[in-house]
Amino acid sequence: MVVIEASPAGTRRVSAAVAAAGLSSFALLYAPQPVLPQLATAFRLDPGTASLAIGVATGALAVAVLPLAWLAGRVGRRRVILWSVLGSAMIGLLLPLAPSFPALLAMRAVQGVAIAGFAGVAAAYLADQLGTARLAAAVGAMIAGNSVGGMTGRLGVGFATGPLGWQGALAVVAGVSLVCALFAALALPRTHHTPDPLSPEPAPAPDGRAQAIGTGRSPEPASDRGPQTIEAGRSAEAAGAAETDGAMEAHGTMETAKAMETARAVETGRLAATVTLERAPESGGRRRLGAGLLTPLAVGALGMGSFVALYNAAGFRLSAPPLSLTPAAASLIFLAYAMGTASSAAAGRLTSLWGRTPALVTALIVTVAGSAMTLHGSLAVIAAGLAVLTAGFFAAHTIANAWVAADAPPHARGRAAGLYTLCYYLGSGAGGTAGSIVYGHAGWAWLIATTSVWLLLATLAVLATTRRGRRLTTGCVRASRSAT
Repeated sequence: MVVIEASPAGTRRVSAAVAAAGLSSFALLYAPQPVLPQLATAFRLDPGTASLAIGVATGALAVAVLPLAWLAGRVGRRRVILWSVLGSAMIGLLLPLAPSFPALLAMRAVQGVAIAGFAGVAAAYLADQLGTARLAAAVGAMIAGNSVGGMTGRLGVGFATGPLGWQGALAVVAGVSLVCALFAALALPRTHHTPDPLSPEPAPAPDGRAQAIGTGRSPEPASDRGPQTIEAGRSAEAAGAAETDGAMEAHGTMETAKAMETARAVETGRLAATVTLERAPESGGRRRLGAGLLTPLAVGALGMGSFVALYNAAGFRLSAPPLSLTPAAASLIFLAYAMGTASSAAAGRLTSLWGRTPALVTALIVTVAGSAMTLHGSLAVIAAGLAVLTAGFFAAHTIANAWVAADAPPHARGRAAGLYTLCYYLGSGAGGTAGSIVYGHAGWAWLIATTSVWLLLATLAVLATTRRGRRLTTGCVRASRSAT
């Protein structure tokens, strides 16, 4: 693909089109979350089964984002984006007509696959269209569209459920998403596509602005260094830095940014199942995932699983006695997502001041504390607890993602990002459903206990990994002194 620097007017057009596509995609992805109680009533389901309406879609997205990003390199990114946004909106219009819950789940799985087409391609498409000079603002607009879509989709469904029912509410959001998709289809410029060449390894990546996150004032061992921007793929190198910056500044929700980082590693067929810090001779030179990177992957999976589980079950708790909130009132809890904006930015500053481990451990403990606050019977305290746990989760997610970028070697950063994406979305699907099952069988207190255990396990993993890294660093220093 030949990159031509776009004019200001062309940049605004492409940015608006991709932002509209992001709004459409992520409004649809999470639209059923506010009406899980209504789905449970309509189809006579327990909360765990009803939560599959979210888990199936996010799981399908996780599995599909890699092959679809590769496909885009073969057939053209614009084409895949259009298939994605138009297809997911059309499926959204069919969801209210589902005759049974299994049929609805099948539609949601297909919808998740469709949404993966946008999530895995958009950043590289912007790099192709805009080059480097105007890319940062365009990616910022895209991330903002993703964030606004995720929040307004939930709020829109919540407010429309009262007068229209859950079917009508989903239809309204799907209709708005279709309008956004049509706008994107008309506004995205047509380009001549040249298939990406196959390459066995991603290109080494320069450091991005995110490198400042995680560097403490005192030197830290290799396992406790600060992050760098994930880069992979020639056509999307500039997109990597801009995307990380946009994700940090535009909103705390990293739902799409992670999938797009994965896409850069697979668009030219370069994602392998293994990632490493060093070559292992016994493996024939294959590169394997270093043990230190398993910890941020676990943080992403356990954190996202806990977060989605709590929000899946929150609708059931708020709509049941003694609170008995209407769907519109209950959907206001999703305004707490705005806390991600402040906490993501604060995570970078705190990591620079304290170092990565103290900042990440603090964020995880804040998440546990916020979830514990929701055990109180007062609606005001519950709302405050949701805001606190949301801020803590997004901060932890930001730091964990940056950890992967920092400690993966340059040749493997795209692959490491791919594994983080898989863990993140699979944690969302599996953890969200498992937590909802716990709530349905044992109640809110046991759900809080379960998610707290998950988060504390993530905290212990962080502390253990840091301690191991310091021991290794100390051993290396002693060996060096002995040699001299």
